[in-house]
Order: sequence, then C-alpha cells, then structure tokens
Amino acid sequence: MSRKRKPLPFLEGMTIEAVAAEGKALVRVNDMVVFVPFAIPGDVVDIQITKKKHSYAEGEVVRLVKPSPDRIAPFCPHFGVCGGCKWQMLPYELQLRAKQQQVMDALLRIGKVELPECTPILGSAKTQKYRNKLEFGFANKRWLTKEQIASGEQFERQESVGYHANGTFDKILPIEECHLMEPINDRLRLAIRDYAYEQGLTFFDAREHTGLLRGMMIRLANTGGLMLLIQFCIFTKEEQRQAEALLQYISDKFPEITSLLYVNNQKYNDTFGDLPVTVFKGEDHVFLQMEDLRFKVGPKSFYQTNTEQAYELYKVAREFAFSAGIERPLVYDLYTGTGTIANFVARQAHEVIGIEYVPEAIEDAKVNSALNGITNTKFFAGDMKDILTEDFIAEHGRPDIIITDPPRAGMHADVVNVILKAAPQRIVYVSCNPATQARDLALLDTDYKVTRIQPVDMFPHTQHVENVVLLERW
Repeated sequence: MSRKRKPLPFLEGMTIEAVAAEGKALVRVNDMVVFVPFAIPGDVVDIQITKKKHSYAEGEVVRLVKPSPDRIAPFCPHFGVCGGCKWQMLPYELQLRAKQQQVMDALLRIGKVELPECTPILGSAKTQKYRNKLEFGFANKRWLTKEQIASGEQFERQESVGYHANGTFDKILPIEECHLMEPINDRLRLAIRDYAYEQGLTFFDAREHTGLLRGMMIRLANTGGLMLLIQFCIFTKEEQRQAEALLQYISDKFPEITSLLYVNNQKYNDTFGDLPVTVFKGEDHVFLQMEDLRFKVGPKSFYQTNTEQAYELYKVAREFAFSAGIERPLVYDLYTGTGTIANFVARQAHEVIGIEYVPEAIEDAKVNSALNGITNTKFFAGDMKDILTEDFIAEHGRPDIIITDPPRAGMHADVVNVILKAAPQRIVYVSCNPATQARDLALLDTDYKVTRIQPVDMFPHTQHVENVVLLERW
C-alpha cells in the first residue's frame, strides 16, 4: 500500500529578502531558505513550494501581492517563460550591485583567501542588442505555458523555432522577438519558419531523431559581416534537395549574409564541433574588430558574445598583466580560443604562447596573428592538462606572466599544479564562474596572493558575471 505524499506548503504574503544564485531570489521562513525565480527584493508574494529539502526549498510565485518599489516592467514579451534574461524586472544598477556581491561571496565563501577591496563592477554600455551570437532550436513540439494549457487553446501548428524550454530536451518555446541581438535575428528566424511552414518542411523530433530542421546560429560582426549556419538532419536525397532550396531562398532574401553555412547533424546531440561545415555562399568566417586588430571567427570558434564589453574585459586583463612593468615578458595564454587575448597583448610581450583544445580555433588564432602582422605568437592545440606540462615549459620557456580564461568548470588540478611549478611572477585569471575561480584561487594560495579584483558584466539581465583577478607571487 503506497503512502500519500504530504502536500507541499503554500506560503502567503512573503517578502523577498535578497537576490540569490542562478538568477533566483530568496526568502527565509523559520530555519528554511526558499528560492524562487522572477522575484526581486521587496516583492510581497504568495509562493507555492515545489521542492522541499531539509535546509532549503524551491518554489514559484503564484501571486504578486505587492510589487517592490524597485520593480520595473520587463521589456520582453517572453519574460517569465523563456529561461534567459531573468532579471529584466530588476533595474540595471541593482543587477550590477547583485553581481558584484555574487563575486565577492564566492571568493570569500569558497576561496577563503585573503582579498583586497573589489574595484566597482564594469557595467555594459548596451543592456539590449549586445550579443554577436545567438543559437535557436527547431522542434516539432512547442512548449505550452500553464496558462495556455489551462485555456484549452488549440494551435494550428506545433512546429516551433526558438529556445529550448527549461527542463525539456524535445520542446521549443517559440520566440517572436528577441532583444539580445539586432532585429536581423528576428527577421532571419521568422523567415525560415514561415518558409518551412509553406513548404511543409519537417522540424526536428528529438525522441524519434527525425526531422530536417534542427538548429540555427547567427553571428553578427562589428565589421559588417553576417554569418548564418543551419543545422539539418539529412538522411535522404529529398531532404538534401529541400535543404538546398531553403538555403537558396535565404541567400536570395538576405543578400547581406556574408557567410551562409550548413551542417548535416545526424548525431544524438546538437553539438557540431566534430562535424564538417559546408559553405553554401560567401566565406566560412566573419571578422570582428578590437582596437586596430581584426579577428577571424569561424562557426566553431569561441569569441566573447558581447563585442563591446569583451574589449573592456580584455583591457582589464592587459592592464593587470603589464602594470608591474616586467620588461618584454614571456606570456602564456591558456584557453586562448581564437587567440583574441594572445594577439591583444602581443605588442607588450616578448612572446605569447597560446593553448586551446579546439584545433579549428587554433588555426584561426594563427590566421589572426598573420592578419595583424603579429609575429611573436605561437599556438598549440590539445587538452590543456596534456599540453601544459613541465616538459612543455622546459622546451618553450618559463612564463613571466600567465593569463588564463578557462571554461565554467575552471582549471584541472593538474593544470594548477603545473602553473605552481612554472612559478610565473603574475597570473591573470579571467573567469565566467566565480565559484570555480574561487576554488582555483584556494589551490594557488600557497604561492600567490590576490592583489586586484575586477568584475565585468558581459550579460545584462542575467545572473552571469565575468571576473578578473590578479595574483602575484608571494
């Protein structure tokens, strides 16, 4: 005989106290912390608990009883349903304050190292239309909100293009308007959708692994270039014909596209780093510019998605690296991507050695050096913990400065150990995840002290924040 589960609590008239991790807010109820999305400090809300643990719970706002005096109107029609831009209702200056606090909380709580005062966070000049890259998915099942389900509304079409809904892998929230990029993203996405409807093209079914249209990626360059890559799932000659007809339609309708590409992805995931990319029209890349440097960026290349704020981030990294006046230092740039930072600092260095695991990105990095007449860089492709070894350092020289910009997972412990043995005078640690950065700072604390901290906001209206830390050898 099965036991009935106890109903989860319903909390009335709760006043939200603070911003928490993952873009959520929190309120304390007795000894329990309750995390809720889409609320801000000062909101009075009714909360339905959806998950309860011993020391915390998660819930959702059922009713906004009284809005916070700080609350502002969200600008996006998809707010509250789309998983992105969760802080639209929070004024930007308060977002910045919360992000700086998030950085310092992580460094203090996880790192437990001695810290200097934090320099005020650098806000983004643009808080909308700031992204140079967007990715959308196609699905034959649309995500329905609770209100839509309750209404019994019938939709003529289930096929959708937009963002994956939170908690599902096979449903897409249809996006009519996205404020993260210039309106070209909407025109492209909706034109492809409408063409697909008219021509009867199939949208991807993640459960059955069928359907022609699978995904699309847009890159918008500040030099005027526009890249569109479409992911198809092509198994038959007819599907190949349909794909090429769609590409020709796009080429004719959007002559401003300078790089029109496609991938045939028959895999069980949406990544295409290991798949060939076919050029249908134009080049296989676009160029982005920073100061007087031009960077070639291909479909598989990493480049910071906020072009203007990336410049501010890299200026911080450069200033941290060279402010001590080390004469013509040897610099290692770890996780170099397309060599953006490496080339950006090369003129102040004797030599810069960049390491990155994506071979295509390393080829772009070499091209970027050649394009800009930079001759004092060397680039190596491979897993960081396999490339950066004591033998590698013995062969290429002991670095005076290391700049590291790892992925969200931070640095592998083997990499940290090699850095400690290399004993550079300075380490500039650029991070998109203050929690893993703090963990790594604790490992480096035996030989290094943190002397400067500079948060940088790359993603307005989200909880994400970049942070640059300067470490100097004791």
